[in-house]
Parts: sequence; structure tokens; C-alpha cells
Amino acid sequence: MTKIGIIGGSGYAGGEVIRILSRHEDVEIESVTSRNYAEEYLYRAHPNLRGVTDLKFEELDADKITKKCDLVFTSLPHGVIAKEMRTFYETGVRIIDLSADYRLNNPQDYEKWYGYEHPDPELLEKFVYGVPEIYRDKIKESKVIASPGCMAVTSILALLPFVKNDVINHEHLVVDSKIGSSGGGNKPNISTHHSERYGVVRPYKPVSHRHTAEIEQELSLAAKNKVNISMSPHAVNIVRGILCTIHAFPTTKITTGEVWKMLRECYKDEPFIRFIKDRKGIHQYPDPKMVIGSNYCDIGFDIDKFSGRLVILAATDNLIKGAAGSAVQCMNVMMKYPETRGIDSVPLHPV
Repeated sequence: MTKIGIIGGSGYAGGEVIRILSRHEDVEIESVTSRNYAEEYLYRAHPNLRGVTDLKFEELDADKITKKCDLVFTSLPHGVIAKEMRTFYETGVRIIDLSADYRLNNPQDYEKWYGYEHPDPELLEKFVYGVPEIYRDKIKESKVIASPGCMAVTSILALLPFVKNDVINHEHLVVDSKIGSSGGGNKPNISTHHSERYGVVRPYKPVSHRHTAEIEQELSLAAKNKVNISMSPHAVNIVRGILCTIHAFPTTKITTGEVWKMLRECYKDEPFIRFIKDRKGIHQYPDPKMVIGSNYCDIGFDIDKFSGRLVILAATDNLIKGAAGSAVQCMNVMMKYPETRGIDSVPLHPV
């Protein structure tokens, strides 16, 4: 039985980690921290957990947590855990970090994309990027994992087969993302006020979104040359879910059969990748509504017969495959548990 600590458990991602692990047969949650909810029951922040656990939030005490836990999930705002990570790392405890603080390999990228100087750049090289579909073998051998960003992992999984096969123009890739309100976290501001947020299709970072850095980094590594991403996310009128519509431009004419072959070869036997391209009904392409509550990434495509453009679509639940689900998937791989354990939920429908 693996003893688990969750640092920063009052946010949406932390809450989903708690919910998933509360029904995971190989782990026991020992400690959940929150500065704002210390000494309160977990259900004060996560009412869905009422009757599930009697645990209370604790103040963060690194020494106490690392002595009683085998593995900790860290789910704090960007730039916070990086100042404390060395303390945890040197105890030998296993770490899965859900912030952006260890996703990027180049410390200078933190100044470029996040606006701060990384406080411990030497530790960056120790972390493995937490996408089992790409780095399963490395995750098995690592003790520290950087869980990916939600729109980043959705886009990476959509583009990976085509970048690896070098069939699309790496200099001209457009990612148009739609994301629900939970992607902004649970700290309210004027943009999340109901009368301002309800009914929107709001471009909120049409250029230079931070997840661009992850997507370019990982796809460039897969392609073995530079991949350029133009990304524009939009806030839409849903709570959970991401849809990435990606415009790629093949270097030579490509057929539907060739696209299917690349997808199937890349994701053969992957438990959380589904292909959606149906000829009947209303669900012919990926739709975030059809993955809510699950760890699936649904991928589909179509080819523009007039321009030759390859349109790739991918849908995820931003709090599961885009956060807590990927983190638990990495834990399962790291601890040699069945990879789907605790995260094999069937998506909700209707929702």
C-alpha cells in the first residue's frame, strides 16, 4: 500500500486527485494540505467528497509529510512549489507535480513564457514529462514527474503521429482550443463572475499562450527538428472539457487510409486513446461532452479535399486527462500498478 500526500489539495485538480485516489485499491491518502482550509474537513472545499473521507486539511509541513508518505502530488500555483521542491526531492520521496514548474527543459523558457526566473534550474533535468503515451519507459524508472498542461497534452497527443511520420509542415501548425471554466482554477475574479462568464466564446490569450512552450518542446523532440505552434485558446460556456481543432498542412498529398494507419500505429494498445470518426449520428468527431469524467483523449480528423488541409480534432476532460488523471496514470506506471487502475471510469452521458 502506497502512502500518499497531496500538497495543495483544495483546488480543482487537487480535488480530482483526492477523488480518484479515494477509490484506488493500492494507495492510502495520509495527508492533504491547504493553507486556506487547514483543520477543515476535505468536503468543505470539495462537497462531492462528503461521506467519502474523514480527512482534514493540514498546514504544509514538508518534514512531517515526507516522513509518512511514499509519494506526494504537488498541486500549487505556478512558481510556488519550485521554491520548495528541493526540500522534497532530497528526502527521496516520489513526486508528481501538477504545476508548470518542471515541464520545460530550458530554464530560460520560464522567463520567456512565465515571467519568472526558475529558482532551481538544476532540478529541471531530473523530471520526466508525464505523458505515458510517449515516456512510459522513462516514467517507470523515474522518481519525479512533471504532469503536463491540459491544452498541451491534448494538442501533443493529437499531433504526435503526424509529426513523428514527418508528413506535415512543422513550421505552420495552428491550434485552436476551446476550454471550460474549470481550466481557470477556483480563485474567482471579474472574468469568472457569472454575469461576465456565462454564454461566452471568449478569446483570452490569442497569442503566446504558455502551453505553446510545452507543445513545441515535446513535438520538436519527437520530430528531431523545430516545430512551430500558433495557438489560440478560447473560454467557452462549459465547466469541464477541452476541444482542440488543429490545422495542419501536409507536405505531400495524404489519404484517409494513411492517416488511419499513422494513428493506429502510434497508439496501438493505448488504453486511453480513442479514435472518433463516425459516418452516422451526431457524434462523428471528438466532443469534450463525451469524455467528461474520464481519462480518455478522443482523436479524430478530416481532410479538406479542396485545400489538402488536415484537420485534427482532440477532446479531453481538462481536470482528468488534462490534470489529475494523467498524474494518477503516471503514478500507476511509476509504481508498477495496472496503468488503468482508478482511472478507468466510463464518461458520463448525458451531462
